[in-house]
Amino acid sequence: MRVLLVGAGGVGTAITRIAARRSFFDHMVVTDYDLSRAEAAVAALGGEEERFTALRVDASDRTAVTALIAEQRCDILVNATDPRFVMPLFDAALAAGVDYLDMAMSLSSPHPERPYEECGVKLGDGQFERAAAWEEAGRLALVGVGVEPGLSDVFARYAADELFDEIEEIGVRDGANLTVEGYDFAPSFSIWTTIEECLNPPVVWEKDRGWFTTAPFSEPEVFDFPEGIGPVECVNVEHEEVLLIPRWVESRRVTFKYGLGDEFIETLKTLHKLGLDRTDKVSVPGGDVSPRDVVAACLPDPASLGELMRGKTCAGTWVKGTKDGAPREVYLYHVVDNQWSMREYGSQAVVWQTAINPVIALELVAGGAWNGTGVLGAEALDPRPFLDLLVEYGSPWGLREQ
Repeated sequence: MRVLLVGAGGVGTAITRIAARRSFFDHMVVTDYDLSRAEAAVAALGGEEERFTALRVDASDRTAVTALIAEQRCDILVNATDPRFVMPLFDAALAAGVDYLDMAMSLSSPHPERPYEECGVKLGDGQFERAAAWEEAGRLALVGVGVEPGLSDVFARYAADELFDEIEEIGVRDGANLTVEGYDFAPSFSIWTTIEECLNPPVVWEKDRGWFTTAPFSEPEVFDFPEGIGPVECVNVEHEEVLLIPRWVESRRVTFKYGLGDEFIETLKTLHKLGLDRTDKVSVPGGDVSPRDVVAACLPDPASLGELMRGKTCAGTWVKGTKDGAPREVYLYHVVDNQWSMREYGSQAVVWQTAINPVIALELVAGGAWNGTGVLGAEALDPRPFLDLLVEYGSPWGLREQ
């Protein structure tokens, strides 16, 4: 397998460090708009460097990406960029006749009149609209295969297959006790993506109602996270799992709630009030800029914060239903300690936890354990090989009876 990796930021660099320890692929072409970032990711691999090549490509240029796939004889494109570039990369892979994998799906847009009641364009709609073309081409597009979405969806499918007879609710719950020394506000993941998912109307799915929206930060609840993280208040946030899980897993309700904290929520609300969450450009002396890009440029690169971070992050899926006629409630989870991920891989916990999952998916595709055509989420495929490899990679998952 020859892999084209587009994006050499925090997650992309972590992907190279994890993949370098595995033998399932022949070569990985590491690309970025900023060639120096791609070169740095490859140079850091030391003795494994011969299986990696650094090149420059503009992720927004579908024609250039398509040509690069052919030139480098790649079999699959892995998208490690932010969601703005999903569609050009998704389309480039299809045009080149290769498989595709991403960790975040095509962007949504709110309903023009009823944003907090009805869906407008949903996350992933742009990709699912092209599903027939992918099926006709006989190619596979694996969408939303990071940690959330991704591993959380694997957990949902595993629960449906092995732990429950009927499922009442599936709720993805994410929380952490991470701190960053020396910063009052320093997100551990892309602020561009964080603004997008936190300020858009959250989506909920119910069997009798379908997909609908609520106000941002709605339905707060305190969830007790494992391995010393403890209770964290979580709120509704727009996320791909709610758009993916109901397509393949039977449940009466699906939600996603994120532990943000009051200070983080107030900061996001302030950015929104000031219009600094906008992506359309405004005129300033010297040119036109996107306010959200300015916010991102003023904050530290999340990938650079690892040495200053302390604590753990937890991603998981809470499931409630019945088994053998009795009520059952479980939380399937994956915890990463930042000191461990920094010591073992030189990557901070949040980006490392995201990056391990596409590498596992690549290995399953390369070995034939995961296969298919069309546009598929992780919950459309067998969860057991994925969870077994997660343990083999040295990062076990857990199950807690609630």
